[in-house]
Amino acid sequence: MLDNMKIINITLLSVFLCGLVTKASATVVEASPEHYVLKQEAESTLKPEKLWQRLIKPESWWHPDHTYSGDSANLSLDLTAGGLWSETWDGGSVLHGQVLLVMNNKQLRLNAPFGPLQEKAVQVIWTITLTPSDKGTLVVFDEVASGSQSSELDKLAPAVDFVKTEAIKRLVNIN
Repeated sequence: MLDNMKIINITLLSVFLCGLVTKASATVVEASPEHYVLKQEAESTLKPEKLWQRLIKPESWWHPDHTYSGDSANLSLDLTAGGLWSETWDGGSVLHGQVLLVMNNKQLRLNAPFGPLQEKAVQVIWTITLTPSDKGTLVVFDEVASGSQSSELDKLAPAVDFVKTEAIKRLVNIN
């Protein structure tokens, strides 16, 4: 009897967790040594205007493990074309990306070679799109990276996909 209860509980937990996982999807659309394309999607119950306010404050949703300082509070975003997504802390600073496009409550596009992509001289265009949906807002992250053959972007794509999938989940509060 106890074994049956364990099986039922594990099955129910699995069904519950599968329901959570289907709220976000991620794909390495294509990858080669000099190029990759990523796409992540998630749904938020927040309306686009509210989600936009969260989006433009990366310190509120970006994971601290994916910062140089270890503290998301050190992040800032200047929301104008040419503005910077940067991180500043005692003893250092880093430019994570430069704003290319701002369409309030709809779309943000950055040239953003985060982390190890920066030292490989890779160009990364990251477009974040918010679309109204029946439940609130559909959020889509599209990312295209281009570099040289030696960039080995096909090897980095899964790790970047993991980081961006974690980011979109935190943005829409799936965690």
